[in-house]
Amino acid sequence: MVSIKHILFRMRILPSYFADFKASRTKQESFPVAVSILRFAMVMLLFAFTSVYSQENDYQLLYKIGNQQYNEANFDSALVAYNKIYESGHTSAELLYNIGNAHFKLRQIPAAILFYEKALKLSPNDADIMHNLSIANSRIVDKIEPVPQLFFKNWWDTFYKMFSADWWAIISLISLGFLLALTFVFIVSENRSSRKIAFFLGLIFLLITTGTIGMASQKYYYTKSVNEAIVFTPTITVKSSPSASSVDLFVLHEGTKVSLLDEVDGWKEIKIANGSVGWMPSESLRGI
Repeated sequence: MVSIKHILFRMRILPSYFADFKASRTKQESFPVAVSILRFAMVMLLFAFTSVYSQENDYQLLYKIGNQQYNEANFDSALVAYNKIYESGHTSAELLYNIGNAHFKLRQIPAAILFYEKALKLSPNDADIMHNLSIANSRIVDKIEPVPQLFFKNWWDTFYKMFSADWWAIISLISLGFLLALTFVFIVSENRSSRKIAFFLGLIFLLITTGTIGMASQKYYYTKSVNEAIVFTPTITVKSSPSASSVDLFVLHEGTKVSLLDEVDGWKEIKIANGSVGWMPSESLRGI
């Protein structure tokens, strides 16, 4: 078997003097060393790119297999293929949506709701996800009326969900481009009116850039954080404190969505849509 060191010699990535290193190198030898290091770095980058490309091809193949199995009504097999992609850490709204569909077809309603909610976090305005989530929610026991919200809270929620984190980031980059262009005009222009227009427009785009960067970072944090969960226990009694012996407050059923407020010793403090608060065991929940 050829060792890695020999391969590097053959590829001329490492110079021959690497094997017979001498302390008395001249300054003229520094250039070949730099070239060799550059070649080595380029090969490593090529290996990394090839690995990523190969992994992406594997994901595409599994996704294709999953879709084929789903179309043939082999929902268990489709779920196996989709979950291999999901468990590898590679995710997307489309993948989560398809996992939710497979669970729904298998009549696993809580799991379907969980993955529809996960997909909706990545693609908040997707009509198909919202439609299927609505259908899945119609199959659960609990029908909880949400607390009415003030008009400006509804307006903010609509604005906040308008774009995903990626789109907010793209908008911020576009706005930053305009800001830099206006800054350039302000610096080089000798016309007073042009400088004044560039200045005030620059202030507007500065505010837009700052705001959209904030929205992008907040949306990214929201997609990565776990502040909501789905109940997975068929029937669970919510307690007044994190203890099995505490007072019973109300009962929830599987598939219900809750907000997570706190966690203490294997118990989570939850809040439901009508504002009621209580504690339930952590194992009864799966985070969105």
